[in-house]
Amino acid sequence: MRSWTDTLRFAFQPVVNLTTGGVAGLEILARPESGDILAEARRDPELDGRLAVLAVRAAARQETLLPLHVNVFAGTLADLGGLTPLRDAVHAVGRLPWEVTVDVCPPYTHVPHNALLEAVGGLRGQGFRISADGVGDGDAPLRLLTDMAPDLVKLDASLLTRPAAVRAMRTLCDQLGALLSVEGVESEAQCAAARSAGAQLAQGELFAPPSRLPRADVYVPPRSPGVPAAPRQGPSVREFVRPAALLPATASAAQVRALLTGSPEVSGILLVDRNGVPVRSVHRSRFLLSMSGRYGHALYADRPAARLGDAPRTVGVDATAWEVLDVVAVGGRGRTSDDVAVVDRYGRCVGVVRLADLVRALAESRVEEAAGLNPLTRLPGSDTVTAEVDRRIADGLPFALSWLDVDHFKQVNDEAGFAAGDELIRSVGRALQQVASGRTRVGHIGGDDFLVLADTDALEPLAAAVLDAPWSAGGRPVTLSLASVLCAPGSVTDHREVAAHLAPLKKAAKSLSGASWILGRAGLSGHEVRRGSAASGAQTGYAVAEPG
Repeated sequence: MRSWTDTLRFAFQPVVNLTTGGVAGLEILARPESGDILAEARRDPELDGRLAVLAVRAAARQETLLPLHVNVFAGTLADLGGLTPLRDAVHAVGRLPWEVTVDVCPPYTHVPHNALLEAVGGLRGQGFRISADGVGDGDAPLRLLTDMAPDLVKLDASLLTRPAAVRAMRTLCDQLGALLSVEGVESEAQCAAARSAGAQLAQGELFAPPSRLPRADVYVPPRSPGVPAAPRQGPSVREFVRPAALLPATASAAQVRALLTGSPEVSGILLVDRNGVPVRSVHRSRFLLSMSGRYGHALYADRPAARLGDAPRTVGVDATAWEVLDVVAVGGRGRTSDDVAVVDRYGRCVGVVRLADLVRALAESRVEEAAGLNPLTRLPGSDTVTAEVDRRIADGLPFALSWLDVDHFKQVNDEAGFAAGDELIRSVGRALQQVASGRTRVGHIGGDDFLVLADTDALEPLAAAVLDAPWSAGGRPVTLSLASVLCAPGSVTDHREVAAHLAPLKKAAKSLSGASWILGRAGLSGHEVRRGSAASGAQTGYAVAEPG
């Protein structure tokens, strides 16, 4: 009598990195030739656990080195209290737990959450990575999602029509230290929407359909010129992580050589200890050169490969691309092509980044950034500042947005000439750049208008720098007007609302004589005159209260 396993096949669908265009992993999908084995597995935890084991074995038969994503129902984890057979199967096929992501699938209704969280903690303790699957189109409570603290969150593509929800989920993922992926992407428009909303990974028919054989070649649409560049402080290293080729620290040189010669796409191998912590890094070219030399194979084949390796270069998962470049710059020139290992808070390897990926992305970012600079001051326009405003609102951070301009600038141009007016604008821009530090962002939005985004305690040096300076154009004294709005967490919803609060404050500042400064608070009526001819009976100090 034929067993249900005789008619069960598995398909592999690539999980694609939207930044590098590479394959970050393979999701293994059960494909029964008859019957609804998945419906049965939802009701039978033991059966679901067996499916996970069979999925790992099916991947092993294909000899893929890519990280694996294995689906398991949330109810299975809560009921079984862990997946010991899965752990044993992973070890039996020669894989490491941190190369396997357990995709926890809905439904979550009626699943004991404490039991599920305990099981997830057990899997994470064994080294498995955790993904929350079906978010946005399933029944995953947000509180449970934050308690799980997954390494990856998978959203349904239907949410791409609600970009605000995807951006909010990206913010949550950043707080949890997770990556954001979108499933079911079928069109280039959906791919562009996923990128724009902040997703780092994706999968779907657009890139590659599920297939019986694992695919490393996928189609990824080029990035649209309209997609905003990453913040100057540097895109996260998470966006560039590639799968790592791992072998135990005790591996012989012959084992390393067999892996490299059988996998031409692998640029290097990390030798890890039993906990997954990198101990040596083996570079492809240098290793094969040593082995191919005279007597090389005889000398090294049966000896530990670690002798032909180097100390690994590592960065944490929270590092930026610029920090990775710093790590690369510290070593000798001979190692500039080495992969950099990315490690989690336990020091375990979660992947590698390649220098070429970083340089390409940062170069594109610089080109896009340069295209948006004002040609007179070389400062970015309003888009850069307002994008940062929206990020701070989403993160629940207090901030102050200020609008600065030159009083009677048209008259200055008419009397002193446009060249003197241009030099004045450049001088004001330089002054703002000099006072800007840390989290302060300065933008030149055209003409004599500037925007400054800063922490609330940075307003005092900002006001002093621009209002106390003796400005002039063609020998003619000039004054400036400054309007600031303090925004407490929850007082505004986006940059448009902030701009609406700021507009009447600017008008009030322009109505005063001399250097002026008006301060208001979002959500509260009225304003405070800090500088200007109407300030004779008002407070003139610079101490700015924290927004309440």
